[in-house]
Amino acid sequence: MNTINRISLGNNGPQVSKLGLGCMRMSSIWGSTWPDETESIATIHAALDNGINFLNTGDFYGAGHNEMLIGKAVKDRRDKAFISVKFGAIFYNGAWIGMDLRPTSIKNFVSYSLVRLGVDYIDLYQPSRMDNSVPLEDIIGTVADLIKEGKVRHLGVSEVTPDQLRKAHNIHPVTALEIGYSLADRQIEADLLPTAKELGIGVVAFANTAEGLLSGNMTAPLPADSYQLHFSRFQGENLVKNLEKVEVLKEIASAKGVTPTQAAIAWVNAQGDHIMPLVSMARRSRLQENLAAMQISFTPAELETLDKTFAPGSILGGTYLAR
Repeated sequence: MNTINRISLGNNGPQVSKLGLGCMRMSSIWGSTWPDETESIATIHAALDNGINFLNTGDFYGAGHNEMLIGKAVKDRRDKAFISVKFGAIFYNGAWIGMDLRPTSIKNFVSYSLVRLGVDYIDLYQPSRMDNSVPLEDIIGTVADLIKEGKVRHLGVSEVTPDQLRKAHNIHPVTALEIGYSLADRQIEADLLPTAKELGIGVVAFANTAEGLLSGNMTAPLPADSYQLHFSRFQGENLVKNLEKVEVLKEIASAKGVTPTQAAIAWVNAQGDHIMPLVSMARRSRLQENLAAMQISFTPAELETLDKTFAPGSILGGTYLAR
């Protein structure tokens, strides 16, 4: 059994696994087919058995299906699971139509989440992003009230600016920041990551392979039905140039006897003890590969090569993570 180390999520925060399990792909996303629920639950069980206790979801993943799935998986092992829930995004017919961060809505959201999850409290509760439609004080203040009531244990935030992070932390201590981070998306290194570290806030880093760009499996041009084509970094000459940089990652990974995906996860893991790679998977067959990525280390020369090849701004074109 390949077990995982534990870290504190933020200064003096709760103990969580250094690797997190993103459960989003266990539900239908953007009109995709529904994964096998039995396999998804077995994947969560296998993750828990191997020491991964951080389970990440959103109340809007699969219109609540994802929370119900997690509820089934942790029914007899709640003490082993640290459940992180995002709220606020509104979908209709599978399409995003806006945000609702009003205090009354947040109270409604958490009530439904607790029922779907079948739990008495949520470990980490966070707005999925801020859109300035509601004062930040009202959003964070409402979650702080839920913490006082015992419905939530810790406050998180997702995809915020450094100023928003500071402001939220001044209202109530923020335990974790969830944000996209990879070799291909390093813009947060300039200000957001230093702010989180200064404030003693843990970082939950998703999109470690940059929507598949760093997986080593992508070729240009992409099939016409690829969702990545919505983003300019995957279009035309941008993709061709970007994949040339990925060849460097592939060479380093090959020399180490690992996959480019594993190397991409390992690079995020190497950026600090306060940073947790969050990896999405819906099949047990991926678990050992992702666990093994946490054991990979780089030489100074390898890190320097990756740093130069994937310097901030070197990847052409943007994604929804671009600021």
